[in-house]
Amino acid sequence: MNTRPQRSTCPYVFLSLMVLAWLACPPTASAQAADAPWAALQQSYFPGKQLEQASFIRLTAPARAASGDQVPFAFSIDHPMTARQYIKSVTVFVDANPVPLTAVFRFRPESGKAEVATRIRFESDSPVHVVAESNDGRLYVNSLTVKASGGCGGTIPGDNAQALAEAGKMKIALDGPFRRGELTKARLLIRHPMYTGLQRDLATHGFRPAFFIDKIDITYDGKPVMTADMSIGISENPSIGFGFVPSRAGTLQVLIRDSDGASFRQAIDVGC
Repeated sequence: MNTRPQRSTCPYVFLSLMVLAWLACPPTASAQAADAPWAALQQSYFPGKQLEQASFIRLTAPARAASGDQVPFAFSIDHPMTARQYIKSVTVFVDANPVPLTAVFRFRPESGKAEVATRIRFESDSPVHVVAESNDGRLYVNSLTVKASGGCGGTIPGDNAQALAEAGKMKIALDGPFRRGELTKARLLIRHPMYTGLQRDLATHGFRPAFFIDKIDITYDGKPVMTADMSIGISENPSIGFGFVPSRAGTLQVLIRDSDGASFRQAIDVGC
């Protein structure tokens, strides 16, 4: 089921402000403060909180990427996922991006493991900080640095009308065998341009308005598995690998929403 209202011609207000800030302070200027952003981000998003360094947050990304558009990135957290003790959220920051907050993933014990594999954007070389919060309120952090550039701005070739028409189409499939009562892997593929609001149309030379998926809700037999709040730091045509623990054969369902208010739904029956 696909539901799309008439598209707004204006991006979100905060992204409009980010565009103005980016134009005033281009990447060469922001590079001068490359060592500073994390302290400010930590104070802004976790004021007064203690973040514990945690090697059990395992991060995977190339040390150097050919392009900042599509950089493979994954986290996998070696932490219990039981009703009494589990990781309830994971926040991903790309410190030097125009909008550093890339995504917040929320988990349940039924997720089996707090882990996601996806692709993210880098406007310039940057640390990536991943903050995991457990259900008892403790905060854990780990980071790595990726050398990549040009992923948030630049020019966009291609047919904008076609990209908008195809936005929201998706496929979901198991990424391995169905395992009753055990961690089962799945992958979600979504057609969406994920415009950042900082990219110029190659034909018109004007900025294409920000247009991106901002919410993913995944359930199994109606019970939450994982939700994600996303921003412009997720790459075009998002790919999301995740896990869940099925107690029986059932229906894996995905509901996505984009920044224009359109919503799309897809489901598959598994284990039958």
